[in-house]
Amino acid sequence: MYDLEPTGRHSDGDIDVNPSTQPTFGDVLEMRNSRRQMLGGMTAVAALFGVGACSDSGGITGTEVTVSAGAAAATTAGKVVTLTGTATGATAVLWIQTGGPAVTLTNASSNTATFIAPSVATSTPLTFRFTATGATQGTTGDETVVTVGPAVLGFTAIPKNQLDVVTVPTGYTVTVLYRLGDPLTATTPVYANNGTDTNFANRVGDHHDGMSYFGLSATANTRDDSNSTRGLLVMNHENITETYLHVNGQTPGANRVEGEALKEIECHGVSVVEVLRGTNGWNYVQNSTFNRRITPNTPIDISGPARGAPLLRTVYSPTGVAARGTINNCANGYAPWGSYLTCEENWAGYFRRPTSDNVNRPAKEAAALARYGVTSTTGAYSWSSVIPTTPGDFRFAKWNATAVAGQPADGTGDYRHEANQYGWVVEIDPFNPASTPRKRTALGRMGHEGAWPSNFVAGQPPVFYMGDDSRNEYFYKFVSATAWNPADAQATDRLAIGDKYLDNGTLYVARFDANGTGAWLPLVFGQGPLTAANVAYPFTSQAEVLINTRGAADAVGATRMDRPEWAAVNPVNGEVYLTLTNTAAAQRPLSATDAANPRHYNDPRTNGTAQRGNPNGHIIRLRETGNRADATTFVWDNYVFGSDSTLDATNINLSGLDASNDFSSPDGLWFGRASNATGLVNPLLWIQTDDGSFTDVTNNQMLAAMPGVVGDGAVKTITNTDATGATRTQATPVGRAPGMQLRRFLVGPNGCEITGVDTTPDGRTMFVNIQHPGENVGATIPATFQSNWPASQTGPAPTSRPRSATIVITKNDGGVIGL
Repeated sequence: MYDLEPTGRHSDGDIDVNPSTQPTFGDVLEMRNSRRQMLGGMTAVAALFGVGACSDSGGITGTEVTVSAGAAAATTAGKVVTLTGTATGATAVLWIQTGGPAVTLTNASSNTATFIAPSVATSTPLTFRFTATGATQGTTGDETVVTVGPAVLGFTAIPKNQLDVVTVPTGYTVTVLYRLGDPLTATTPVYANNGTDTNFANRVGDHHDGMSYFGLSATANTRDDSNSTRGLLVMNHENITETYLHVNGQTPGANRVEGEALKEIECHGVSVVEVLRGTNGWNYVQNSTFNRRITPNTPIDISGPARGAPLLRTVYSPTGVAARGTINNCANGYAPWGSYLTCEENWAGYFRRPTSDNVNRPAKEAAALARYGVTSTTGAYSWSSVIPTTPGDFRFAKWNATAVAGQPADGTGDYRHEANQYGWVVEIDPFNPASTPRKRTALGRMGHEGAWPSNFVAGQPPVFYMGDDSRNEYFYKFVSATAWNPADAQATDRLAIGDKYLDNGTLYVARFDANGTGAWLPLVFGQGPLTAANVAYPFTSQAEVLINTRGAADAVGATRMDRPEWAAVNPVNGEVYLTLTNTAAAQRPLSATDAANPRHYNDPRTNGTAQRGNPNGHIIRLRETGNRADATTFVWDNYVFGSDSTLDATNINLSGLDASNDFSSPDGLWFGRASNATGLVNPLLWIQTDDGSFTDVTNNQMLAAMPGVVGDGAVKTITNTDATGATRTQATPVGRAPGMQLRRFLVGPNGCEITGVDTTPDGRTMFVNIQHPGENVGATIPATFQSNWPASQTGPAPTSRPRSATIVITKNDGGVIGL
């Protein structure tokens, strides 16, 4: 996701299927007792191709009824299969499954039944019997076989483009679900989208980002992890494109207008919204009792080792146990007990704290604030400049982190410590709108880019992986102190379960060694350099280690990375993937390349402008020793390198990308759910881009991949070159070339970032966020816009202001997305 610049702008119900008819076990026995020894055939129609085979069965003919199950066929996991039988003289027909992995038949009591091919590791036969009953003859049947192979990518890659629509492969449909400003209560007016709208505490926020789907029961307001037609969509709202929120941009002046600033503040945070698939597709439920906005003004508890720490004390919470709000919520995560984890990323730039403030603080405190970037003279949007209607209104005053002269040095009289209350992972119970979210301080404070769970194993501690999204920052993991008890997965007091697993444990930071091995370095007070004797920052407690996580990671010698962002855990083998979005030569010069961040090159734009450093980014991956997520060592390699496919294959395009899969600046990263074929056997990895380096060629995109495993490639030695012509060689382990196991699935509209993805448990509906379309805009509304999306998705809309939004992607034949 984007960093905040000093200028204050980003640089950055009804179920639509027929009921299934399943036979009883006695029915199956009866049918099998009369089954033919010679199998018939069938017709199977899969999503993107027709399949079939010859059959030597002519069906079964009785004196009254003639039955045929059709020709045998083959398909692959995740595809829709259609069974077509014929029967003459029948009063009733029925399809039943007689062998192979169990599937759910839809329309089983008709000539044509369908099912989703199950996930398999090897070619596997499924047998089905088609029976017909006559008025006097009784029941006659015929059998057929469908052979199912392992899942494959089942779509043709789409071309790069710069269209102002969301483009997906043939056979898929995009609809817009949830847009900036949409009302979340029955009484909130429809969004006018002209800058006059207010009350964003009850409207959809801006800059949709990380997102998770939580299933709801069909008829009761309870959690149902298997429901794919009703659920809660929980998503982050990272930032704003402020110009579009006001009639003609922000009103100029030394002091911000109160109403405008409040609108901008409330557009940040998190949404919880009920979504429902009906006869006309997916919609959000405007008046749902689950709908909720969590904004920078929402009360939040502080939990874990830093709760009550002196550095968290403010005039609002003199004891340092309570906070108000969450901001710059970028990537996300979830906990298997049913809670949502939102992550505070580039929060530092929102605060006003000029460097003149340093003399009013202890030296180590000022140094830590500078290390995190709390150094703005105004704050990103100058919210603290508001002269509120109510004097001292915290909604504006708290953005001034200056130590006020004459106030207590412990911070209880001002907001000098307010910035320390941000940069955490925040746990939310989406099923309980009355619950108070909790900032989980044991997971450390940084520019949090996600908190992704390991594959939980009974008796082993849960682990969460986290990136810190800034150039030259680090990759972390948290290992709980409590072993996982699977019974906790369905507990109803979800935040109490979070207390159990997330408030005590060990935070580690990664060191990637040149030989393809690595180590997790513990960030524990009293160990190694994390003591009061540390010169750069004398640590006096574990709370200080966690509040100044970046300084602690510096001290132990972690590996600096090229913007470590989203992580994803392979649901089958537990290997961990991490996007390293990009870096520039100014942040990582030629002399600073290493095996984990190996490239330094130029990718010139089409106009000839140089882009030096690692402007296209890459994805690194690791396998924990012993395949235990709590291990303290690992092995690693580079899964794929972003690149224009036309660049030097020897030193830049190391993964051999071509026009069907070249990309730049990987950001969002997500594996398919283990509840469907995209998360089983050889899971699908979805890659989303947040790119400025390649946007002269294509808008941002999303790709699907079936990656291999760590170590499936070889070590390559490349030659890097800087602007002076100086060279430096670097060896690095590179995974096997992805080839056609990596394909472009989606391209977004103009000016957008593609970020946030999840599917329903069955994998047949995908939710994707389109962030800040038309972001390139000045301070005032122009005569024309860079983008008119989402209005442009369905037709010309030359005067419509662009809006961040969530889209729904479905396969026209109802199959699993991507297969």
